[in-house]
Amino acid sequence: MSIRYVEHPRIRAGALEEREYQRTIAHHAMEENVLAILPTGLGKTAIALRVMAHYLEAEPEKGALFLAPTRPLVVQHGESVGRILKTEGPRVFTGLHGRGDRDWTQVAGRVVVATPQVVLNDIREGVLDPSVFSVVVFDEVHRASGSYPYAFLARTFRESASSRLLGMTASPGNNVAKVREVMDCLGVLPSGLEVRDGSEADVLPYLHEIRIETEEVDPPRVLLERGHMLRDSLEKVERRLESTGQIPPGERVSRRGLLDLGARLRGEVERYRARGQTPPPSLWQTVSLQAVAMKLVHAIELVETQGVEALQKYLARMDSSERRRSPSTRMFLADSAVQKVRESVKVDPSEHPKLARAVALVRGELTQRPDAKVLLFTHYRDMADLAVRTLNDLHDPRIVPARFVGQASHGAGDVGLSQKQQGEVLQSFRDGTVNCLVATSVAEEGLDIPATDLVIFYEPVPSEIRSIQRRGRTGRTQTGKVVLLVTRGTQDVAIHHAARGKENRMKRLVEDLKAGASIPPTKPSHSRRTVATRIEEYNESRL
Repeated sequence: MSIRYVEHPRIRAGALEEREYQRTIAHHAMEENVLAILPTGLGKTAIALRVMAHYLEAEPEKGALFLAPTRPLVVQHGESVGRILKTEGPRVFTGLHGRGDRDWTQVAGRVVVATPQVVLNDIREGVLDPSVFSVVVFDEVHRASGSYPYAFLARTFRESASSRLLGMTASPGNNVAKVREVMDCLGVLPSGLEVRDGSEADVLPYLHEIRIETEEVDPPRVLLERGHMLRDSLEKVERRLESTGQIPPGERVSRRGLLDLGARLRGEVERYRARGQTPPPSLWQTVSLQAVAMKLVHAIELVETQGVEALQKYLARMDSSERRRSPSTRMFLADSAVQKVRESVKVDPSEHPKLARAVALVRGELTQRPDAKVLLFTHYRDMADLAVRTLNDLHDPRIVPARFVGQASHGAGDVGLSQKQQGEVLQSFRDGTVNCLVATSVAEEGLDIPATDLVIFYEPVPSEIRSIQRRGRTGRTQTGKVVLLVTRGTQDVAIHHAARGKENRMKRLVEDLKAGASIPPTKPSHSRRTVATRIEEYNESRL
């Protein structure tokens, strides 16, 4: 198949490959607001660039706005714009740029790439007029719900600026209500849905098979015993919460249920304070019980699905933290089961068998294929640190691992990577200096990580969106492989089944959307809310 390139006055010659499905979606987005749903690796950014090029040429007195949810992704898109579009250099605005560094008066004929928080804040402060943009692109638009700025910005630009809106995602969610919410935010009609599932004739040449394997790991008896001890303590806390009337009798509460309970309790505390009253001791006791239950749930997860070192670091942070003074931290550390588990890991510090299996998978791949690239995902930074250390301890010159985590630091023992450091690690992975990236969720969404040959999930994730994003890191240029590690008899199993069910529902939804199934509208709004009203709503939602 010979490669053709897009020809456009605003696109550099030979910079953008011509693909029919991208052309079709881009042209549609020039006619009406569009929600584009297509698999990872099919070039959503290329579609956005074509649409922005069109509007920059058609309305040179205005600019184009490219929104992305994270700073690294914003920087990456800025580089793509500079490399592909023939415009004055793109303006890149993130929270790292002070108010004085953000000049919105010189955007005509240019692309601004920004995080949504920055744009919302500057609209709120009156330093950005939404009408200066002819087109607004929302990358990873599945975030456009609830209090996330995308939801408010989409409605602001649609209702106040009459800008053309384009939303893009590989994974829209697993229910009609979620898709409907995103469509309503963007002002997308059913005719504005562009859905590809990879089965189309014009898409197939650009997709490759991804082989997915689930490996179940047998937990050692001592690990299960530690988990049972902590679960017994959790059940006692749940019964105490039950006695307060906060949870139904006999119910085992999930992490989600405990989070919801925490939100309700904080609301009660705030209502007392709003009336100028002191919350009663019984309410504070319930708040502490909920916090202890959350700590136990987390400890159980670490024991059963992560490893000894992750648990030890968690407890050590409790010991050294200022939060040790809180009643819930004291209650948690004084719990007899927590103390027994703590002593148990001193006697038997054997690591979780997942770690050995993950290391074996990495070693096997890079031994068999020295030029391969491997991406190991883990939920926790502590596990990322341990995995890199364990791989380095092999002293195998064929294996060169690197840690890839977010920017925030959480104390001396948990230092994040700056944006510059993240870029350096990714470049090392691209050029082969590093061939095994051990990453947390920061590597899931959008970043230009080169195609990998093997993706390993250290644990299943409960979100079908995150699962799809992780898998999308392989199978881009050739057949890829994904291995998912699951610990038998633990919450890994439940999370794995839940994520699989959500993903199957999402697949059916995408198939229905592709087939033209109708999506019932949400309750209509009878008022046109102003920018100020949107900002007020957003601020209230953040309280």
